[in-house]
This record gives sequence, C-alpha cells and structure tokens, in this order.
Amino acid sequence: MKLINSHTLEIKKSKFIAYYYEVDDASEVKDIINNLKKEHKKARHIPYAYKINQDMKKSDDKEPSGTSGMPILNIIQKNNLNYVLIAVVRYFGGIKLGAGGLIRAYGNAAKEVIKID
Repeated sequence: MKLINSHTLEIKKSKFIAYYYEVDDASEVKDIINNLKKEHKKARHIPYAYKINQDMKKSDDKEPSGTSGMPILNIIQKNNLNYVLIAVVRYFGGIKLGAGGLIRAYGNAAKEVIKID
C-alpha cells in the first residue's frame, strides 16, 4: 500500500480530505480505512471506492445512498485506474449540502486527488 496523493476541499464549511492509494488487495483497503478512522476520530464519514482488477467496491459510510461511494467509483472507472483506493474523509461543517451537493463534492474531491503534478 502506498499513499500517492491527498487533496483537501472545503465546501460550505464541510471539509473533504481525499486520499489516493495504490493497493494490492482488499485486505490492504480494510487496514487503510481502519487507520483513517483512527487518525480522523472526529470525522463524520469516510466513504471510499476501490478497484483491484475485476474486484470493485464502494461504501457511502452512512451518507445518503449513492451520494459518495458511487461518484468516487465513477472517477476511478472514467480514468481507467486499477489497484487503487480513493477514500474521502468528511468533517461536517453544519450546513447540509443535499444529494446533488454531496455527489459533486465527493466526485470533485476524487477528481482532484488523482491529479498528480
């Protein structure tokens, strides 16, 4: 497992911290998510998506269904990424973004974190 990049977005006082990892198998994904949960104890949600060959999984982590894991997975698929995990840590800022706002926020966080200079 290797952290490739991270990127932070702030949208309506909520903070979205995206992490882009290179992973070899699903057990690494579990370890990374557990470590992020320990590191970001006060974060409200840590949705993620990964693709390892044909094995793909997404999690909304208690965000409304389809508003976080799916936009992340869409970015992975559109960019033909493989052996990757993108996780986005969200610190809630007190202003609800709505389903469309969440989809844009998580999608943009994933899009930005895969941009390597």
